[in-house]
Amino acid sequence: MNVDEDVRETRMPEPLSKLDQVSSRKTRIWLAVAAVLVVVCVLVFGVVPRVKARATLRKENSNLAVPTVSIVQPKPSQPTQELTLPANVQPYINAPIYARTNGYLKRWYADIGTHVKKGQLLAEIETPEVDQQLQQSRANLATAQANLNLSQITANRYQDLLKTDSVSKQEADNASGSLSANQAILQSNQANVRQLEQLQSFQKIYAPFDGVITVRNTDVGALITAGNGGGPNAALFQIAQPGRLRVYVNVPEGYSQAAKVGLTGELTLAEFPGRRFPGKLVRTSNAIDPMTRTLLAEISVENPTGTLLSGAYAEVHLKLPTEVSSYLLPVDTLMFRSEGLRVAVVADDQRAELRPISIGRDFGSEVEVVWGITGKEKIIANPPDSLLPGQNVRIVRGAQDGGPFKGGASQ
Repeated sequence: MNVDEDVRETRMPEPLSKLDQVSSRKTRIWLAVAAVLVVVCVLVFGVVPRVKARATLRKENSNLAVPTVSIVQPKPSQPTQELTLPANVQPYINAPIYARTNGYLKRWYADIGTHVKKGQLLAEIETPEVDQQLQQSRANLATAQANLNLSQITANRYQDLLKTDSVSKQEADNASGSLSANQAILQSNQANVRQLEQLQSFQKIYAPFDGVITVRNTDVGALITAGNGGGPNAALFQIAQPGRLRVYVNVPEGYSQAAKVGLTGELTLAEFPGRRFPGKLVRTSNAIDPMTRTLLAEISVENPTGTLLSGAYAEVHLKLPTEVSSYLLPVDTLMFRSEGLRVAVVADDQRAELRPISIGRDFGSEVEVVWGITGKEKIIANPPDSLLPGQNVRIVRGAQDGGPFKGGASQ
C-alpha cells in the first residue's frame, strides 16, 4: 500500500499555481513577438533593399538609355574666302626667233641672259644661194626692161603708120599685145627681185621687242633653215619680256562664278618665304574645261625689276567674295547616312534632329557648310551612330552654352 502510494505520488505532477500559469503565458507572447520582429527585420533588411536596388537599377538603365552629348555652335566663315591654287609663271610676251632665209650663221651678238632692245641686231646669216638668185633676177629684170622699151617703141611706131595705112590693123594689134606682154614680164621680174631682196634682208636678225634672251640654239657656221620645220632647235633664239608676268591658274568649277575680272590675287614662291607679290585677275576663258572641270584664269603681275623668273612654280591666293553665308564645323560632327550627309542638332535642349547639309571646302579638321544650318543651332559633337531623329539626349555639363568651337568640339 505504501509502495503504490509512492508510485502514484511519483507519476502524478502537482498542479501549477496561477502565478506559474501567468508566467508561462507571457513567455509565449514574447516568443510570438520576437518571431514577428524577426520576420519584420528580414523584410526590412532583406526585401526592401532589393526593391530599392531594383528601382535604382531601373532608373540607371533609363538614364543610360539617354545618350549624353557635348555640343558646339557653327563658326561663321569670313565674308571673303582665300582660295590657294597652284600656278605657272610665264612672261607677258615669249617668242621664238626663227630664220626667214636659208644659209649659214655668220655671227651672233646676244647670248642667254642678255637684255636687248627692240630692233637690236641679234645675228647675221650668210646666204650665197639667195645672193646669186638675186643677181640673176636683177639681170632678168634688166632684160625685161629692155624688151619692154623696144615693144613700146614698136607699138608707138605702128600706131603712127596705121594712120597712113602703111601697116595693117593686125600688125598694129600684134605690136600692142607684145607691149602688154612685156609689161607683165617686167612686173613679174620686179616681184622676183623684191622677194629675193626681202630674203636677203633676213640675213640680219633683229629683236622684235624689249626683253631678255632665254635660249640660244645656234652657233657660228651652223646650217640655217628658213621657218620652223627644222626640228626642236630650229628657233635660233628665245626672247621673253619679264617686266610683266602672266600667271595662269585653273579655278575649280565650284568657284568659277566668284572668279571675276578685277579680283586681287597674291603670289607666293618657295624661294621668297613670307613674301607676297600682288597681282590682278585680268581675264578668264569663260568656259569650263570638260576634262578638268576648271576655269582657266589669267593673273597679271608687275615685275619691273625682274625679281620673279618666268617658268617658276608659284601658288596664287585669290580673295573670292562669298555670295552666300557659310559656316565652319568640325569634321567629327558629320554623320554619313544612307540618305545623305547629316548633322545632329539638339532641339528644345532634349531632342535630337538630323538635318541634311551641303558642304563646300574641306580644311582637314573642319569643313565649310554652305547649306542646311543657320548658325544658331547646337550641333552634337561625335554623335553616336545609333542616334535616331526625335531621340532624347542629355547635354553634358559645361556644354549647355554651346559656344563656337575653336579647333574642335567643346568637352
